[in-house]
Amino acid sequence: QVQLVESGGGLVQAGGSLRLSCAASARTFIVYAVGWFRQAPGKEREFVAAISGVNWSDSRTRYAESVKGRFIISRDNAKKQVYLQMNSLKPEDTAVYYCAAGATTTPTDFDSWGQGTQVTVSS
Repeated sequence: QVQLVESGGGLVQAGGSLRLSCAASARTFIVYAVGWFRQAPGKEREFVAAISGVNWSDSRTRYAESVKGRFIISRDNAKKQVYLQMNSLKPEDTAVYYCAAGATTTPTDFDSWGQGTQVTVSS
């Protein structure tokens, strides 16, 4: 199991940017794929983006269609951090954003979760 802590959420106007951070505790952080998911009020949690670990047969990065071209996921293995740069934010991006770790970037493979950070985009 990996301990994950998200930060960086907040209130931003439409068209603005935010960068979310996910800090991980695992000594073997480098082997894990890390992803971001979100859940809006009254909706199911949905996949946003993911980045692979050292499993090079896995997709390096993966994005939901709704965020392609606007969000960028990256990782710093030395700092055990994963980032989600969110640009051109829209009101429909409003949600609680969760960081997750798993074996691959396949959305159903994630099994360790953080507590979430709120992102609110005003129109």
